[in-house]
Amino acid sequence: MKWKPDYDSAASEYAKAAVAFKNAKQLDQAKEAYLSEAQAHTDNRAAIEQAGMMLKEMQRMPEAIQYIEKASMMYVENGTPDTAAMALDRAGKLIEPVNLEKAVELYQQAASVFENEDRLRQAVELLGKASRLLVRARRFDEAAASIQKEKDIYKEIENYPTCFKVNIPGFNSSEDCGAMEKLLEGYDQQDEDQVYSVCNSPLVKYMDNDYAKLALSLKVPGGGTKKKSPETPKNGAGGSRVEQEDDEYSGGLC
Repeated sequence: MKWKPDYDSAASEYAKAAVAFKNAKQLDQAKEAYLSEAQAHTDNRAAIEQAGMMLKEMQRMPEAIQYIEKASMMYVENGTPDTAAMALDRAGKLIEPVNLEKAVELYQQAASVFENEDRLRQAVELLGKASRLLVRARRFDEAAASIQKEKDIYKEIENYPTCFKVNIPGFNSSEDCGAMEKLLEGYDQQDEDQVYSVCNSPLVKYMDNDYAKLALSLKVPGGGTKKKSPETPKNGAGGSRVEQEDDEYSGGLC
C-alpha cells in the first residue's frame, strides 16, 4: 500500500529518450530529456553535462557552459574532482573561439581543482593554456602573474628545462637567456636586424603559437625599417633586391 516513485527506472527511460532525440537531431528535446534524467537521479552529474553538450550543438554556448560548470561543481562535491577538472577543460575548449575571457576563467578553475588534488603536472598544463590566452588578449599583467605561477609549479615538480623559459635560477646558462640578452641588446641599440634575427630564430618561432606571434609583433623603439646590409651589390639587379627588402619591412619588424 506504500507506493514509492521508481526514480531509477525513470532516469533510465529518460536517458533512452535523450539518446533517441539526439539521434533524431531533435537537440532541444534531447537536452530536456537529459535534464529530466538528472532530476530523477539527483546525483547524475553526467546527465547535466550531456544537457550542456546538447546546448553546445544548438550553438547556445553560454547556456552550455553554465550546465557544464554546474556538473563540474557536482563532480567535486561527490568526490570526483578529476572528472570536474576535465569537464572544465572541455568547457574552456568549447568557449575559447568565442569568449577568451571565459575560457581563461574555466582553465584557471580546472587548474585549481587539479592543484588541490596535488595533480601538479595537469594543473600547470591548464595554467599554460590560460597564460597563452591572456597573451593573445594582450592582458600582459595578468599573463605575467599566470606565468609566474607556472614557474613556481615547474620548480616544484623539478621541470627545470621548462623553468628556464619562465626565468628561475639556472636561466643564465640556458639558450633562452642568450636569446633574450640579444633581444634586449637589439632594443637598446635600436638594431632592427638583431631583433629580427632573434624573433625569427627557431627558438622563438617554435614556441607556443601565441608567444611566437607576440614576438613577431615586436617593434624597435625609434625604428621603422630594417637596416641595410653594409655590402653594396655590384649590379643593378642586386640593388633592386636590397630596396625590395627595405620595402618589405617598411612597416616595422615581422
